[in-house]
This record gives sequence, structure tokens and C-alpha cells, in this order.
Amino acid sequence: MIAPRAPLPLTHLPIPKVRDFAILSGLEAGIRGTLMSVMPLVVYRAYGDAATVSQIYLAVGIVSLIFGLLVPWLAGRLSRRLMYSVGSVLYVLGIALAMTGLPALVPIALGCLSVATVTVAVCLNAYVLDYVARTNLGKSETLRLVFSGPSWAAGPIIGVWLLNWWTPAPFIVAGCFAAAQIFVFWRLRLGNGKQITRARTPSPLPIAFLGRFVAQPRLIAGWLFAVVRSCGWWVYVVYLPIYCVEKGLGDTVGAAALSASNMFLFVAPAMLVLVRKLGVRASVSGAFLIGGALFVAAWVTSDLPWVVVGSLFAASSMLIMLDVCGGLPFLMAVKPSERTEMSAVYTSYRDVSGILTPAVAALVLMVMPLAGLFAVCGGGMLGAGMLARGLHPRLGAVRVQRT
Repeated sequence: MIAPRAPLPLTHLPIPKVRDFAILSGLEAGIRGTLMSVMPLVVYRAYGDAATVSQIYLAVGIVSLIFGLLVPWLAGRLSRRLMYSVGSVLYVLGIALAMTGLPALVPIALGCLSVATVTVAVCLNAYVLDYVARTNLGKSETLRLVFSGPSWAAGPIIGVWLLNWWTPAPFIVAGCFAAAQIFVFWRLRLGNGKQITRARTPSPLPIAFLGRFVAQPRLIAGWLFAVVRSCGWWVYVVYLPIYCVEKGLGDTVGAAALSASNMFLFVAPAMLVLVRKLGVRASVSGAFLIGGALFVAAWVTSDLPWVVVGSLFAASSMLIMLDVCGGLPFLMAVKPSERTEMSAVYTSYRDVSGILTPAVAALVLMVMPLAGLFAVCGGGMLGAGMLARGLHPRLGAVRVQRT
């Protein structure tokens, strides 16, 4: 007589936690932080002309913006898990092509890295919206910054040092981060996320969800906050070092200021406590208004270089504050049925700011010195701060349910 077989216990896949997404963000920051200062040097060494470098970056930004809007449609036709994996593989491909340093391959490498960034960002944002509760989004953003902080603080300096020591070295380090990212993602077995949709229909084309985005003023405002914040970082990272060189401070002052600013990422948890105490509206509007005033002050004192550096360094702390809470107005307004699509729209702020900032800078420099760009950026931040005053005062507060 055959003994009865013991019943098999029913198990389910572990639910990913906030920490898991922070680890993925930290690994991606390792790739981008290491190559942040390396890729501009590689492109410049390949062509030796700043104008050509600007044209390449502009073309890559446009391609990245278009592809980022197509990611939700591709994720619907294929799968979100596959698209995230494709983005990670594009990181590896871009790193391999950039390592050659050949003029014919360097622009393709830069394009692969840019498309990889937007693809991974769209998919990761959608996963976060699937598995992280609305009341924990602030914690998720803060923990993400904490895990990414070391790479953003040390990556640019270490990457350039490795490049000067041995050309392939920074690409090998970035490749190790890319391989670890792929391993961790597949180990989490996230699949396609929670399928919260109205019906099992293919993901619409970008033009369809762009219409829904335009019809929701809260999403437009949240996206504008992200664009202005990113433009502020562009001005600080790219044009402050140029200003320092023009004023005779040397080319290391701007890099040192950037590394010091990234150290603010380690106090992101304290900033989150402040956000919870003040509320999302007061935090976002206050950070924009104070940061904008500091940018304008840098323009007013443009004849005092060290004062300008100090003013913009203080403004960078407000940009870090906006990294903590600036994305919450958009993330908290997204409908569950539109998570993937609207994540693509939100992620486009990187490419839009990457196109908008150099274009505005070119116009400003035609009629004003470089410091005039600080005034324009400060004006944009002040406008965003006034717009943020219109947010709901209880946005982000924990809802109390009656029994």
C-alpha cells in the first residue's frame, strides 16, 4: 500500500520592500556616478571640439526623450521585466563601446547609456508605484537617495582619476555595477508588477497617454517641478565650473563644490522628517523659493566669485531637498491604472531639462555674461515655488479612516 503523500505547502514570492528598490537605485547610481564626469571627457577627446560635443549631446537627448515615451508601449507589447533587462543590457553595451574610444562608436555608446537610463528609470518608477504605499513614497525617495549618495559623491572624482590612471578602468567599474544590477533585479523576481488595469488591452501609444497627462493639471504641475529642479542641477553641475575657470578660481573648485553638495544626500532622512512636519506643499514651495533666491543672489554678486560659489552651494542644499520631496506631487497624483504610462512622462523631465538648459543658456549668453544664467535659473525656481503654493495643504498626510 502506497503511503499518502504529504501536502505541499503553498508559498508565494516575497513582496519587494522599499529597501530592495533603494538597492537597485544605488547600483544604477554606481554606473551613472562613475561615468558622470568620464563620458564628457571621452567624447571631447574623441572629437576635440566643444561645439561638436554639444551637438552630440543635443541629438542624444532628443533620441532619449522619444524613446522614453515609447517605453510604456514597448512594455505592454513585450513586458516590463524584459524592458528593464534591455535597459540594463544597454548599459553594458554602452560601456563596452565607450571603452574603445573610437570616434565612430563613442556617440553610439553615449546614446546606449542615455536610452538605458530612461528605460530603467521608467520601469523602476512603475515598480515603486506598484509595490510602495502612497504614505511610504517619501521614505522610498529618501532611502533611494541614501543608497545612491556614495556613488554620486565619490563617483565623479574617482571616475576621472581612474580614467587618467588607466583608460578602461572606470568602464570596468561601471560594468561591474551593471552586472550586479541585472543580478539583483532577476533575484527579486519582480515580473511585470501588479497588474492593476481596467482591462487586458495593449498599452496605448504615447500620443494617447500624453492626452490624459495634459488633461490632469496636478500631473502637469508635478512634472514642471521635476523639470525646473533638473534645470537647476544642470546649471550647477555644468556652468558653475565654467564660471570658476573664467573668474580664475581653477577647474577644481566647481568639482569640489559638486562633491560637497552630494554629501547632503546623507542627511536626506532628516530632510524627510522635516517634510513630514511641514507638509509636502510647504516643503516643495519653500525649497524652490529659497533656492531661487540664492541663485538670483549669485547673479547679483557675480563680481565676487567666492560669494557666488557659496551662494550656489547653499542653493544646492535646496535642490537636494527637492530631490527628497519634489517628485511627490506627481507620484501621489498618478492613477493606479496609468502607472507605467505616467512614469514614462515623469521620467522625460531629465531629457527635457537636458535639451532646455543648453538651449536657454545659448540664448542668455548672446546678450548677458555667464552669471546671467544664474538669474534665469533662479527666476524659474521662484516661479515654481509660487506654483507649488497651489498644492493641496494636506498632500501626503496620512489619511484617517473612520470605523
